This record gives sequence, structure tokens and C-alpha cells, in this order.
Amino acid sequence: MTQRPASATPDASLADLNTLTDAMLKLRSEVVSGAEQRLKKFHPDCPDIIPFSARNLAQYLALRAIDLRPLQTCLARQGLSSLGRTEAHVMASINQVLRVLTRLTHRNHEADPEPAGIDFERGQHTLKENADHLFGTPPAGRQVRIMVTLPREAALHEDLVQKLMETGMDCARINCAHDDPEVWSAMIRHLRAAERRLNSRCTILMDLAGHKLRTGPLAHRPPVSHVKPRRNLLGRVMQPAQIILNPANGTLMTVGEGVYQYLLPAPCLDRMQAGDRLVFEDTRGKKRRMSIVQTLDHGGRLATLDRGAYFTQSTHFVHERRNGMGDWQEIQTLQLDWPALEPVTIRLFKDDLLHLTRTQTPGQPATVDDRGQCLLPAHIACTTPEALAALEAGQKVWIDDGKIGGTVDHLTDDGVMIRITHCRPQGHRLRPDRGINFPGASLNLPGLSPQDLEHLGFVAAHADLVGYSFVESRQDMMLLMDELARRGGSGLGIVAKIETCRAVENLPEIILATLGRHRLGVMIARGDLAVEIGGERLAEIQEEILWLCEAAHVPVIWATQVLESLAKEGLISRPELTDAAMAGRAECVMLNKGPYILDALQTLDSILVRMQAHQHKKTAQLRALRLAG
Repeated sequence: MTQRPASATPDASLADLNTLTDAMLKLRSEVVSGAEQRLKKFHPDCPDIIPFSARNLAQYLALRAIDLRPLQTCLARQGLSSLGRTEAHVMASINQVLRVLTRLTHRNHEADPEPAGIDFERGQHTLKENADHLFGTPPAGRQVRIMVTLPREAALHEDLVQKLMETGMDCARINCAHDDPEVWSAMIRHLRAAERRLNSRCTILMDLAGHKLRTGPLAHRPPVSHVKPRRNLLGRVMQPAQIILNPANGTLMTVGEGVYQYLLPAPCLDRMQAGDRLVFEDTRGKKRRMSIVQTLDHGGRLATLDRGAYFTQSTHFVHERRNGMGDWQEIQTLQLDWPALEPVTIRLFKDDLLHLTRTQTPGQPATVDDRGQCLLPAHIACTTPEALAALEAGQKVWIDDGKIGGTVDHLTDDGVMIRITHCRPQGHRLRPDRGINFPGASLNLPGLSPQDLEHLGFVAAHADLVGYSFVESRQDMMLLMDELARRGGSGLGIVAKIETCRAVENLPEIILATLGRHRLGVMIARGDLAVEIGGERLAEIQEEILWLCEAAHVPVIWATQVLESLAKEGLISRPELTDAAMAGRAECVMLNKGPYILDALQTLDSILVRMQAHQHKKTAQLRALRLAG
């Protein structure tokens, strides 16, 4: 006869349930005490004024400081909640499990009074209410809002803004790192006009630039032109080189490939007429003649050259014209100027050195000898030079969204020397105005840059929300709230952009410092964040941010590279479709600008509507499966 296992007997089950009850009571006690300890730092003298969302967040943080996996397995085995969906109502979830356990064990629940906590309904409703107050109510049929970064064209074309709203834009983002108040005003004016016509509301987020560390400008190459006619495969000239001489203060003509353009002062051009020529000696000492063939409508001249030539800004051109005797006579001597100078090329390879400088000297490539040995490393400026003072040897550095990686090799009198450790095998071209990240470094920069403070008055007067770039601490949040109060912007909503390691570590403090004082949202700025924490950790960290914010009833914006290839190139990848579907767990999803932004907006709207029937936050929505029919 087979003996039944002891755990299957009623007495053993009761013992298991009693053990589980004791574990849950211990857990509740630790959550309560842990939460109270955290809250004392924010409201030491007035515990009665703590917002219930702040208390719930503190309880969630205390809960998640414990490894719950063994307890979750035991709870699930008994058919009870495994506490996997407690974010918005932590204590209510714990209390409810304990109520069931005390009934099953016939224990006196009055001996262990329940701590107060926000209930299930209020937790769910508060997050929805906060999202509505921050972003506005979502459109009928879709629970998640869509935010779009307005391109500069939105200041010029009112119909573009209206099309964006008609296609599904609920919130408009204006990036204060670009353009100026005049352009922003035009964008806002067009947006408000579209609202009136459509009888709809669109929330405006103005995003402060913050201390965005970037590479400085590059030096320019010495201007050298190689002008050459079109030849056939046999080397015969098929068409002379066409050269347009433009007035120096005028507008350049739109030309096709193979047409060369230069600048001359208008008085020089006025003296030229068809049939004249420009005689010069090119950089190789070869004599060349350029023929003036036509006066153009904008005041320029069209010239032709039937032989190849090299010339620079120092090349002297002798303007000649035939006199009455048929001889060539000098009219004037002149030099050509270039419409735009080409920047130098800095290409970095693994193990190269790069000097990142405080001095804002235009960047130059490495200097090498005849054998290719480096005599002087490449250098480029950091646009926020004060950040370099906080670095030390061994600090990791990422440039251009992580395309170039390195470590600080040593400090210099004018900055830091970086040893390149990561880039493509064929090297990577370093360009100006590319982001620089120092993951984990405490750069000791103020939360708001001088430019941010300058823009904040305009933002407070015109925006609904202010985006706080590179916020990293409670002190940063206090600074912004104080500056907004000075400008009459206390009613403005704040969106804390989480894009650095320190911001992730201090997110609970950032939230707790703001709750009860300002409407608050959080943006998962996945571009800089991925560079800072490493792309392999991004999926993990963005989940944790979603959970923490739900516990605080703070709405979230899921941002950066959502349907990026569709918006910019008109193509879409399968991973982007999955990413967009996962974005529906946030309260708002942001699209960046691009030529195909309307296509991306329409696609995202469709994905979000479909996915809300399948998932809400962490909870699967068990709609009847079509495949099960």
C-alpha cells in the first residue's frame, strides 16, 4: 500500500498555512518599519501630511528590498496572490492575503491589527487621475497618450501641426536645445490654432536642454578645389566644368552635381561680362583660363573651364577682356572665396588616444610622421569644460550614443586623455555636437544650466509641462521647483527625465521630494540611459522605473527611438514593433521627429489600441483568444 506524503495531510497543510501566515506577518512588519524610516527623511516633523502616494511608494521600496521569491512560491502553491501586482496598493495587497490566511488558519486577526494603506480601487484610480491631470485625458478608444517632438517645420507650416493632431498626437514636445523663443512661439501659435479648429486639447511639454555634454567644433580644411570637366572613357572632354560666381552677400543657387560655386564681392562681378576670361596659375604651376559665358538673374556669372585645375583662396585670378585691337587687357585682379569650408576628419580606432580639452579650440586629427607614427593625438573640445574637473583615471567615457567608447588614460593641464577601447573595426568618424557620457561620474554640475534658467521664464509662461533634463537628485528637484515659483510657474507639471546612473539610483528621492508639491511625471529617456548603464541592462532598468512610478502613482513617458526607422526612413523593423507594443505599459509614448512622422504616428496609434486589450501595466488582460475559437 502506497503511503501518502505527510504534506498532503490536513494537519500538515494547516501547519504550512500557519508558517506562511507567520512569514506574511513578519513581512508586513518589515514593510511598515522600513517605510517609516524612509519617510522620516522627507517629513521628519509632520508625519500627518505625508501624501498617501508617497507612503505607498515607501512601502513598495521596503517590500522590494526583500527577496520575495521563496515566499511567492509558497503563496502561489496555496492559490493566493503572489504579490506580483502590488505596486499601486502595497499594504492593501498584503492585508488581503493575510485576511485569507487568518480565515484558513482560524487565527484571531484582531491580535494583529492591519496597518492602513491605499486600497485597490483608489490605487488604480489615482494613477489614472494623475495621468489625466498631467497629459490630459486620452482619446476615445486609446488609453495611452502619444507625444511627438515637433520639427522646426511646425513653426513654418500650420497644416503640419493640424495633421499631427488629427493623426493622433495628444502631447507636443518642444526641445529647447534647438531653435529659439521666436520659433517656439510660432510652434505654439500653430498648435493653439489647430486646437481651436479641431475642438481638441494638446498638452505642450517644453524640454530644457540641461548640461548636455557634447563634442566641440572641428577645424576646417584649407580650402582647395579640384575643378575638372566631364570626360568620356577615352579621356576626351564631353562638357567643360561649370562654375558659378555668386555675389558674396547673396543666396547660393540650387545646382546639380558637378557644378562648382564660389563667392566674389558684387563690385567685382559687376565689372564682368560674357566673353571675359579669368587667367590663373593653379597650385601645380599650370596655366589655366576660365571663360565667362553668361550673366545670371541673381547677379552672378556662369563660367566654364575645359581643363582640370587646383586652386585655393590665395590663388590670384586676372580678369581680362579683349580691347578694340583684339588684345587681352587686364581689368582687375581678384581671389575667390568659398561658400562653406569643409571640416577636417577625425577617425578613431581602438587603442588610439583622444585629447578631450577644456579649451574650446576647434578639433584636429592626430599628427603623424612619414611612417604613420603618432606625434600628437587627435583633440576636440568638451562643450561643458567644467565637467572634466571631476574625472579621474579609469573613468569610462562614451561618445556619440555609445558608438565610441574609452577610458580616461590620464589627466592633462587642459582636460583628459582618453584611450579608445570600443569602436568599429574600420574606425569611427568623430563629429562635432555629439553627446559625451561619463557613466556613474559625479560631475558636480548645477541641476539647471545658465541657458535653462534663461529659457525657464518662457517655459513657465507658455508650456503645460517642463522637461527636466539630466535631473539626478532631490536637490535638483528642489532647485527647479524654487525657480519655477520665482517665475509664477508653480502650477506647471514637471517631467523628470531619467537618463543617468545617478538619476536611476536617486529616483525614489526625486519622486518623494516632488509629491505633494508639483504635478509630476517621469520620462524613461532610453537614449542616454542606455549609454550610461549599458544596453544590456536597459530592459531591466526600464521595468524597475515603471514599477516604482506606478507605486508612487506617477505617470511615465516611454521615450527615445520608438518606431525610429519608420519615422526617419519610412521602413519598420520587427523589433521596433515589439518595442512599441511594450511601450503601452506607460501612460504616454514619445515619437521623435522625422520625414515619415505621420506614418509612425498612425502605426503607433494602431499598436497601442490593439495591445490595451491584452495588457495593462504588468497584468495580462485575458481577452478571449481568437486562436482558441
